[in-house]
Amino acid sequence: MPDQPLRICHLITRMIVGGAQENTLLSARGQAADGHAVTLATGPSPGPEGRLLDRMAAPGVTVAEIPHLIREVRPWQDALACRRLVRFFRDQRFDVVHTHSSKAGILGRLAARRAGVPLVVHTVHGQAFHANERWWRNRLFILAERRAAHASDRIFAVCQAMVDQCVAAGIAPAAKYQVVYSGMELEPYLTGRRDPELRRQLGIPEHAPVVGKIARLFELKGHDCLLAAAAQVIREVPETRFLLVGDGLLRPALETAAARLGIRDRVVFAGLVSPAEVPRYVAQMDILAHLSLREGLPRAVVQAFAAGLPAVGYPLDGTPEVIRDGQTGRLCPVGDAAAVAAALLELLRSPQAARAMGAAGRALAVERFDWRHMVTDLETAYRAGLSCKLLGTPF
Repeated sequence: MPDQPLRICHLITRMIVGGAQENTLLSARGQAADGHAVTLATGPSPGPEGRLLDRMAAPGVTVAEIPHLIREVRPWQDALACRRLVRFFRDQRFDVVHTHSSKAGILGRLAARRAGVPLVVHTVHGQAFHANERWWRNRLFILAERRAAHASDRIFAVCQAMVDQCVAAGIAPAAKYQVVYSGMELEPYLTGRRDPELRRQLGIPEHAPVVGKIARLFELKGHDCLLAAAAQVIREVPETRFLLVGDGLLRPALETAAARLGIRDRVVFAGLVSPAEVPRYVAQMDILAHLSLREGLPRAVVQAFAAGLPAVGYPLDGTPEVIRDGQTGRLCPVGDAAAVAAALLELLRSPQAARAMGAAGRALAVERFDWRHMVTDLETAYRAGLSCKLLGTPF
């Protein structure tokens, strides 16, 4: 079917405001715009992160909710979700089922294979197994991922680090994987400008340097380390402000920590911001801090690069594929608040070097991470896989 429109289903556990969800929605929107019949299936999406579909439009995409598909492991509900998915995939007769996130990825691939879907693919946005998880849970996740990999025709990953980790864990051989870098809408970041009115609303003085972080206020996002580093930075450069974009369960604890450190008046909690508004906030920043302990491809870093900012982060997962130490930002030892503070101070005190790193980051973002590249790469892979199925040759 080289020229025929495809029937494509993207399946994800929750459509909260988050990077994997935005990646999935952009893929679906782009494929619908290219003339394909695209369905986005998702479980319920409650939570303080907000519902992405309330904030980003999905023109041409059919949205279907799978009631029993939830993030938590619940064997009875999971079995019901799997049965519902089998019926759904059979009824809709999709050419391609493309799963995202761990729970939907495991249940969805098994259900799609059972339903006889011609092409079953998955994207690894981040790992359910990681160094900060309990060993027995990691073991269960790896075993489940291995089984789901057997039901997959191709597994995409948003960065090479995800492929390497999966292969090292024995989930599937390297030949089954393909890197498709996470695509983003870069234009609003490329054209962003300082906004005195937004700064006034946030309580940020017009000429104050701003270190920003864009992340849910949840565990493993590194806010505790950033606040510890912020206290050191503010002692040296008191006019600096720290702008935290995002919300979550840890907000009260983080506000208390900032007060305890004596920097509450220098830390701005912006709360939940619509994806369409995030570029305005990034445009007020001078440096991005990305200190997540668990990440696939750090979208916030790429977005900051598009705005011309350097970034500071850890050499974990896909981060070193975008933060190239000394070229587009600085990499620091994991959890080392003093090193993070030193990197931030270096960039604050050397604006010319910071601008050069930001310019290099912008060039990298434009070359590799435009969402249209992702849509094209996915369709090319879909059609290659379907052709291989028709011919009976390996994909």
